[in-house]
Amino acid sequence: MRLIKQNIVEKDGSGSATLLPEEPEDMWHCYNLIRENDLLRASALRKISTESAAGSTTIQRVQTVLTIRVTKLDFDSYASQLHVSGRVAEENKHVKLGSYHTLDLELQRNFTLEKADGWDSVAIDTLKEAINQDAKAQLWAVVLQEGLANICLVTDHQTILRQRIEVNMPKKRAGSSDHDKALQRFFQTTFDTVLRQIDLADPKPLLLASPGFTASSLQQFIKTKAAEGSDKDLKQLVPKITVAHSASGHLHSLTEVLSSPAVTSKLSDTKFARETQLMDRFFELLRKDDARAWYGPKEVEAAVERGAVGKGGGSLLISNSLFRAQEVKTRQRWVKLVDEVKEAGGEVRVLSSMHESGKRLEDLSGIAAILTYPIEDLDEEVGGDEEEVVDEVPNGRNGPPDEDIDF
Repeated sequence: MRLIKQNIVEKDGSGSATLLPEEPEDMWHCYNLIRENDLLRASALRKISTESAAGSTTIQRVQTVLTIRVTKLDFDSYASQLHVSGRVAEENKHVKLGSYHTLDLELQRNFTLEKADGWDSVAIDTLKEAINQDAKAQLWAVVLQEGLANICLVTDHQTILRQRIEVNMPKKRAGSSDHDKALQRFFQTTFDTVLRQIDLADPKPLLLASPGFTASSLQQFIKTKAAEGSDKDLKQLVPKITVAHSASGHLHSLTEVLSSPAVTSKLSDTKFARETQLMDRFFELLRKDDARAWYGPKEVEAAVERGAVGKGGGSLLISNSLFRAQEVKTRQRWVKLVDEVKEAGGEVRVLSSMHESGKRLEDLSGIAAILTYPIEDLDEEVGGDEEEVVDEVPNGRNGPPDEDIDF
C-alpha cells in the first residue's frame, strides 16, 4: 500500500489519508482501516439515464468521484476484492445526496479515507502497518497427502488458499507400478502449480507438511528437478524448504503445523510466528490452571487496571474484529485498553481474525492476556459488575469453550 498524501492532525485525529492499493494483500488492510460511518472518496462508474425531446431514453456510463458515508463492507478474501456500500455524502450532478452506492475498491486506484470519530491509536497503527513495504508474504505452505494438496500463502495477516489439487490415486497392489506412477504425476502437478505461484527470483520459505512421508517425498522430487535442470532460481528454493508433520493434508491442519517447534524455530522473526508462540504460551498456562492466563473482556480489563499486563512479560492478545464494533463507545473501549497496556510497557498483539492464531483467539471471546504475575479468582472479582456489552462471549479461566481447539 502506498501513502499518496495525508493530513491527519495528531492532536485530535481529524483529517484524511489518500492511499493506493498495489497488491491483493492491501485489500485486507483496507478492510481493517475502513469502518462504518467513515467517509470514503473514490472514483466510480454510474449509469446515467437521459431523455431526449422526442421521449427516447439513452443510458450511458459516466466516470465520477463519489464520497459515501460507509454503512457496509463486503470483503472477499479469496478474490481479494472489497466492496464498500454507503449513502452519498457529497452531491454532484450525477448523483443525489443520500442515495445509496457501492464503491468497488481496486488495485492501482486511489481512495481517500476520513475517519468518522477521528484517527485513534489503533487506526494509526493499522495505517502504518498497511504502508510498511516490508510487510510482504512470509511463507508458502503446501499441506498435502497422497492425491490432495492445498497450496497456501501465509502472510502477516491471513492464510490464503491459492490452489487446491485433487487427484484420484489407485490403490497399492503388490507387483503393480500404477500407484507409483500416479504419485509421480501428482508430485509433478503439485510442483508445476507451486512454481506458478512462487516468485523464484526472490523465493520465500516453502513449508511442506503431510502425514507420513509424502512431504519428504515431494521435497526429494523438487531437489531432483533442481539438480537435473539449469534453473539457478529453482536451486535457490531448495535450501528454503522445511518439512513438517501434519495430521492430514486438509487446510485446517495448517494450525498445528505453524505452531510446531520445527517451523517456529526457522521462522521466529516473522509476525505470525510470534503470535502463534504467544497463543501457545497462553494455552499452556491455561492448561496448567496458572493464574497468569485470563480471557474475557471484564477479566482482561480488570487485570490491565491492576497493572498486571505490563513490563516483564505481560501481553495483551486482542482480535481485530473487536475494533469493527458498530458502537463508537465499544471501539473506544478497546482502543483505551490497548493504549493502557502500551503505556504500562506490555506487549500488544492485534491478531487477524483470518489468520490461524486469530481464529484460536476468536474462540476465547477475541481477547486474552498473559499476566506478569498471577491473580487468583479474577473472574469472581468481576462477576458482579455491570452487564457485559459484548454478546455471548465466554469469560474467565474455566478452560476453553465446548468446541475443540487445536493447540
